[in-house]
Amino acid sequence: MFPEFENEWEKEWHSMPEFLQENTEPVQQIIVSFQTYHHVKMFAKMIDQNLTANTKSVWFPKKETLAPKYFLYIDEDEENTLFI
Repeated sequence: MFPEFENEWEKEWHSMPEFLQENTEPVQQIIVSFQTYHHVKMFAKMIDQNLTANTKSVWFPKKETLAPKYFLYIDEDEENTLFI
C-alpha cells in the first residue's frame, strides 16, 4: 500500500507463495495421574511411547514430526528451486 513504509521482511516476501498453516491444536487434552512409577511404566507400554520423569505431554497416537532439514521449497520456475 505504502512501499516507502514497508518493513524489511515485507520487502522479502513479495511474490512469495501463500502459506496456509493447518490447525495443529489437539481436539481434547486429558490429565492422567499415577499412584506409582510402575503404573507410569504400564501406561507407557499400553500407549507404546517412552515416558520419563520429565515428560509433560504426549500425542496419541504418537505424532511423528519431521526436522526442518526435510522440508523443501519448490517453485514453478526450476531456476529458483531450493533443495535442502
